[in-house]
Amino acid sequence: MKKQTVLTGITTTGTPHLGNYVGAIKPAIQASRDDQVQSYYFLADYHSLVKNQDPELMGQSTLEIAATWLALGLDTNSAVFYRQSDIPEIPELTWLLTCCTAKGLMNRAHAYKAAVQENIDAGADPDFSITMGLFCYPILMAADILMFNANKVPVGRDQVQHLEMARDIAQRFNHHYGDLFELPEAVVDEHVSVLPGQDGRKMSKSYNNTIPLWLPEKQLRKAIMKIVTNSLEPGEPKDPDDSALFKLYAAFASIEQRAEMRQAYQDGIAWGEAKQCAFELINNELAAARERYFGLVAEPAKIESELRRGAEKARAFAKPFLTKIRHASGIRTLG
Repeated sequence: MKKQTVLTGITTTGTPHLGNYVGAIKPAIQASRDDQVQSYYFLADYHSLVKNQDPELMGQSTLEIAATWLALGLDTNSAVFYRQSDIPEIPELTWLLTCCTAKGLMNRAHAYKAAVQENIDAGADPDFSITMGLFCYPILMAADILMFNANKVPVGRDQVQHLEMARDIAQRFNHHYGDLFELPEAVVDEHVSVLPGQDGRKMSKSYNNTIPLWLPEKQLRKAIMKIVTNSLEPGEPKDPDDSALFKLYAAFASIEQRAEMRQAYQDGIAWGEAKQCAFELINNELAAARERYFGLVAEPAKIESELRRGAEKARAFAKPFLTKIRHASGIRTLG
C-alpha cells in the first residue's frame, strides 16, 4: 500500500507559545509517527519574507522554531524536516506554476483582497504598499505542496482557499503538460484545541496575551498565576466550562485528571490552588523538552546539520521530479 504524503508548513515568525504547542505542534508530531504516512515538515522562511524584513528576527525565529520541533520529539529519521530556502527546486517550480496561473485567481485571494480593502477604507491607492510577495503568496504555497505531490495538507480554516488554489493551479498545469501533480486535499481539524490566553481570549500574539512555550520554570508559574479569573472565594462552587484556566489545564490533562479537576471546581477549589495545579501539570510535561530546547539553541550547528540532512532527503525527490516537470513543459537540452 502506497504511503500517503502529508506536508506541513511552519511559519518562521515569532516565538512559539502554549497555544501553538497544543493546537499544532503536538498533534503534528504525533501524526508523524504513523507508519502509513510520509511526513514533510518545512520551515517556511521564504513565506516569512512577505511580512518580515528584519534579517536578525528571521534568523532567530528560524533557530527557535527548529529547536522547538526537535526538542519536542520530531523523528527526523522518518519525517523529512527541512528549510524551504534550502530547496532551490521550489522557487523554480514557483515560476513554472506562475506562468500557468490566471491573474484573476490571485485577485480573489483573501489576504490580497483584505489589503486592498484596507487601503480603500483609508483613502489610499488600492495597491498601496502591497508587494508581489503578498500577491503571489498562494503560488509559492502551491509550489511547496506540489513539489512533493502531497496528498494531504493540514491547515487552519483560513488557509483552505490557498489549498483550493493549489488544486486549481495543478489542474491547469496538468491540462497543458500531462498528469504530473496529485491534487492535494486540505485537512482541517475541527476539534483542534484553541487555548485561551491570560486574559481569557484566544491565545494570540495579536492580543499580546500569550504564554511563551519555553519560559523558565519560575517565569512559567508567574505567567499562569496572572491568568484572569472571577472573584469567587475558596469554597464557592466554580463553573469549569466558563473558566479559561480550566481550559488550559484540560489541554494538558488526562481524562481522569480532567474529571478530578472538574469535581474540584464544583467543590470550590481556590483559584490560587487551581493555578498551581495547572502550572505543575504543564511544567511536568514540558520540563525535559525545555532542557533539550535550550541545549539545542546553544548549539545551532546541531540544528543546521539536521536541516541540511532533511534538505538532502527532500531534494532526493524534488530534483528528479523537477527535471521531469521541466522536460514536460519544454525546457530541455538540445541534441
